[in-house]
Amino acid sequence: MSSASGLGGKEVPSAFSVDLAAAARRLLLFLRAAPAGVGPRSVRRYEELWMPLAAEKAGVGGEAAMLVPPPDVHLVWLCHCFHHESYSAYCTSRFGRLINRPSIFDMENEEYAEDLCRDVWATHFPSEPFDLDSNEIGGNSVDNITCDNVNGEIVKMVRQYAGLADRFASLFVQEGVYHVAARRRYVRFLDLMKKVACATQECTRLVPSLDILLMWLAHQSFPVCYATDMVAMGISDNVAKVGVCYGEVVSNEAVRRTKELWEDAYDEPYDMAGSEVDVGAVSTAREAFYWVPAASEEDANRLYKSLQPRFLIEQVYVFLKGEFDKEPTSKEFLRLRTQRCHRSLKLNISMSNLSCKSWQKVWHLYCEFATRGLFIEFRRTLSGCFRKSKFLKNISFSWSDVLHEKALALTEELDVRMRAMASITPPVQAPYLLKCVPDRVTDDGGAMISDVILRMRNYRPQEGRWLTRTVLDHSGRECFVIRMRVGRGIWRRGAETPMAVKWEDRSIEVREGSWSYIASTSSVGYAPDSGHRNSDERSSGE
Repeated sequence: MSSASGLGGKEVPSAFSVDLAAAARRLLLFLRAAPAGVGPRSVRRYEELWMPLAAEKAGVGGEAAMLVPPPDVHLVWLCHCFHHESYSAYCTSRFGRLINRPSIFDMENEEYAEDLCRDVWATHFPSEPFDLDSNEIGGNSVDNITCDNVNGEIVKMVRQYAGLADRFASLFVQEGVYHVAARRRYVRFLDLMKKVACATQECTRLVPSLDILLMWLAHQSFPVCYATDMVAMGISDNVAKVGVCYGEVVSNEAVRRTKELWEDAYDEPYDMAGSEVDVGAVSTAREAFYWVPAASEEDANRLYKSLQPRFLIEQVYVFLKGEFDKEPTSKEFLRLRTQRCHRSLKLNISMSNLSCKSWQKVWHLYCEFATRGLFIEFRRTLSGCFRKSKFLKNISFSWSDVLHEKALALTEELDVRMRAMASITPPVQAPYLLKCVPDRVTDDGGAMISDVILRMRNYRPQEGRWLTRTVLDHSGRECFVIRMRVGRGIWRRGAETPMAVKWEDRSIEVREGSWSYIASTSSVGYAPDSGHRNSDERSSGE
């Protein structure tokens, strides 16, 4: 790990007393399910009920008992922990020691700890419910005297983190490989904070990126562990103030200076894929693609095994740094292409303005994982009227290779003094667009060939044979039923065998809508009514 120019100090060790990747995963799951609009009553419950109980049950060194408080109280506790200096002073003045949160990193232990806490809560506070409804959480049903007596500083902390869940809404943030890469960058961020604090001439405050912020909050959510680690790293509260907390207003100059110091220290861009700095930023991938809402996420591939899951890399950044060994001519350019699929994709950029002493982002893409990777080709335009170009050399970045890197980034040498870097976010399962799945054979009228249909019709035979497919949208909803006529004749329950129709007599029918399933079954029914369809019945020979 190289040192920033002009910034001295010993490097921060990479060992932590808590598993930050697991802590980040549990924090994200909690924020996703946390109650909204937590109000004064929850702060009162936290201060007057929970904290005295937690201090009473805490073990040696402030280690918390295996108890998980009510969701509204738990959210207040987390928000207070995120302000470590304030929380530490609060616990010390009130209880004489720092109270930690329980180290629970799996769902089964968390459910057990919450059930245990319900029993303890009912014993200590029989008149106070464990769970509150949405109105009670907001404080609407509490008397004004109680609301006026709550700690206003803690109320402000809770409100400061009101939009935190939305900040981490991107699906790739949930991935384990993202947490591993984020932990590495968090170690470097702590190291850089210490070096900046040691350089008395520096007055810069460092702005954490999305991944670093996640690790920082996950670390702070276990106050005793955080305090122990900071002391071991030689980082005091004053040093920690060099980093900008979530919700603080930051200047463009602070962001620019953070990027410069980071690149000087580690020779890599600060704004890697999945590591945006702008607190108010909305994922452009979420604006470009319609994602299934989190509350209704369902993998349609579980229902239809023939579907292949579709994976998308939300952010692909390609950076360049350095100078070319020979001054490029105006006819030389770089071309970016995918390794597989989309052969027509050719993004060209002139090489005349690419020389740069710092990393510059040249391309920002959204890529299907099925493309396998990228090629960057070094080409020269040829003379002539057809505007052809000659291939000189290329470098490649495979998605699999990049994912095997702890930093989720890979660097290749493009020229003797020019390097290229590809940085990606972990692939996530993306919404299905339109997928066609096989369904039951249907008759001329659109009913599925089935014993159920026969019994409903008093065993009157079903005529005709149509191969049938159902078209699903990205959320698994049925949009169309497509049928192709392949046979004629009847089917009862005997030896009748339909006869194949001639090729020129085949026809294709598209009906708009979903199946009308019979009440007694969820798998047998009728195609959408022909009066509500887009029908295209024509000979396949046309």
